Amino acid sequence: MRVNRSRAEYLARFEYLVSEYNAGSRTIDELFAELLALCRSLDEESQRHVREHVSEDELAIFDLLTKPDPVLSAEEREAVKKVVRSLLEQLRRLLAPGWRERVTARAEVKHAIETTLDEKLPRAYTPEIFGRKSGAVFAHLLEQQVG
Repeated sequence: MRVNRSRAEYLARFEYLVSEYNAGSRTIDELFAELLALCRSLDEESQRHVREHVSEDELAIFDLLTKPDPVLSAEEREAVKKVVRSLLEQLRRLLAPGWRERVTARAEVKHAIETTLDEKLPRAYTPEIFGRKSGAVFAHLLEQQVG
């Protein structure tokens, strides 16, 4: 979850199972079976970046740009992956140590995100969706160490 916020559902599911067990709603055998199922789904999720042909950093931004909206065709999803690769390549030059503390560096990063996404994302991104998505990517970069 630290790497990819879209995985928050796994943490919530785990916490729910533990609270159900603590409340006496589940036996240890039921809890164990459900934790094993959760573990299997986590293993599958941890390999999703391989299936999508992207790095973990790319997958995190791809998820921000595609979940829960907009609905994209397979071709548009591939286009978004290319946009993410291009964006991260550009950002790696801007994300120097201490960039978060410098107002001008933060502004450059935000501008790079907005410009790249505006120029390259498919038309399925309405202005409202674009605003949310570009803000989410910037927030992600502020919170994470992307490399």
